[in-house]
Amino acid sequence: MITKTASAWALLGATLLGVVAVEAAAPGPTQLPAIKVGLRRITETQYRHTIADVFGPAIKVEARFEPERREEGLLALGSAMLSLTSSGFEQYFALARSISGQVLDEKGRETAVPCTPVDAAKADDACAREFLARYGELLFRRPLASAEIQSRVKTAGLGANQAGDFYAGLELALTSLLVAPDFLFRIESAEPEPADPKKFRLDAYSKAARLSFLLWDSTPDAALLAAARSGAIHSQDELEQQVERMIASPKFRDGASAFFADMFQMDGFGNLVKDPAIYPKFNQSVAESAREQMLRRTLDLLVAQQADYRDLFTSHDTFLNRSLASVYRVPYASKESWMRYELPRESERSGILTDIGFLSLHAHPGTSSPTRRGIKVLEIFMCQATPQPPANVDFSAVQDSTKGTVRGRLLDHMENEGCSGCHRRTDPLGLALEHFDGLGQLRTMENGAPIDVSAEIKDVRIEGARGVGEYLRTEPRVPACLVRNVYSYGVGEKTYGRDKAYLAVQTQAFIASGYRYPALVRQIATSPEFFQVVAPRAKPSKPIAEATVTQLQSTAE
Repeated sequence: MITKTASAWALLGATLLGVVAVEAAAPGPTQLPAIKVGLRRITETQYRHTIADVFGPAIKVEARFEPERREEGLLALGSAMLSLTSSGFEQYFALARSISGQVLDEKGRETAVPCTPVDAAKADDACAREFLARYGELLFRRPLASAEIQSRVKTAGLGANQAGDFYAGLELALTSLLVAPDFLFRIESAEPEPADPKKFRLDAYSKAARLSFLLWDSTPDAALLAAARSGAIHSQDELEQQVERMIASPKFRDGASAFFADMFQMDGFGNLVKDPAIYPKFNQSVAESAREQMLRRTLDLLVAQQADYRDLFTSHDTFLNRSLASVYRVPYASKESWMRYELPRESERSGILTDIGFLSLHAHPGTSSPTRRGIKVLEIFMCQATPQPPANVDFSAVQDSTKGTVRGRLLDHMENEGCSGCHRRTDPLGLALEHFDGLGQLRTMENGAPIDVSAEIKDVRIEGARGVGEYLRTEPRVPACLVRNVYSYGVGEKTYGRDKAYLAVQTQAFIASGYRYPALVRQIATSPEFFQVVAPRAKPSKPIAEATVTQLQSTAE
């Protein structure tokens, strides 16, 4: 790796400042006046998938990423409100250096660099330019301007001459790509409609990136970038062909995994804790396995089998590993790390709500929580938010797990006028899941008393977990919520009244498809509304990029 000299790092900082200058430059007389309409920080999974797709799965991405923000149930919406802290940038910078070092080490450079330098001990501008143009387009999700390439060619040349190593200089230039705002943020641009200059549309590269992050959770591949480069992606026929190709790809599973991990709020597993005295079977391996089980069940049903989305709430088919088999109290009869398992028909477990992942994630460290579980069923699967409780509410009686059953304590708590409205809405769904403790283990008694799992929701009587699953299967807000989430996740914006008619049409199409998830993604990704630009907005402020440069220079010193 190149020695960190002051002049080398100064040029690296100047490289990024040059990027800001290029972006701020006015368009030429023949250019359409493009505008910036979206700015989102890429997520951890998008970062990881992009690095694997661009440089190969052998590249290790070892870092702690900055926390993400959830808005209206989705991290994808919160990403539009995130910037970079100084410590966060330092982590990105260290990670960029690590990745560049791996890509351009003696083993990796043979496949990564498309040319051979004339003299490996000296700068080679032509070879550096070819490398940077290729990987810059993949990382920035658009071709680099000539000035963007040239500034990095200079960086590579200075580094090569100082270190006496062409690849050391190239490593410095690649690092500058990996810490650039154009990589770490998804910057969407719009251009005037050719047929009506008063209206705007997403430009071809922004359109390609919106597709690839929805379908693959990653950067556009060469074929999608080629469709953007030629402008063919603006053709409905080409758009539909690209979507079909991408859904047929194995990477569609990665995209679906990222979406459902976001929708099911699986980031909570990273902070999941349980009282070891009460739940001795719980450990970090169980938490990670529980997360994986939920995803395996979901992806097998909805992507591999392309089954009815509603089956997610009633299916007896799941997956287990040894850690989970102990918690579920079933034998593990396989030599493989995971095995397919069919829950007994008479079992109280059926559907994803009875996975220990959902049950443990939405419970207290030492007890179950009907209220939390009910809130999350409404929020995740029906898009129904629950307001925060009043600040002066006394929860001591409800939280005293040594007395009676949770049902009895909650019924007493609901006598409080400030609480009854929300609890009558949220608690029935959670109370029906009370045969599962705070870890998700099956039980029928609490403090010596039998647990009643009957509940009533708007004059509909349900019994136990299977009753909850059947209720969700027939609840019309469930498919409508999935449609809303897929659309919001893809466009990175909340839905508003103007979207009501569109979402209603998409929901009916989803129902007509047999509630098939790939069909839903296909119909949204090929609809004009998915790429609609509502109104011009101010371009992302220069301080975002300039602050990044300042952080880079201070980190390097």
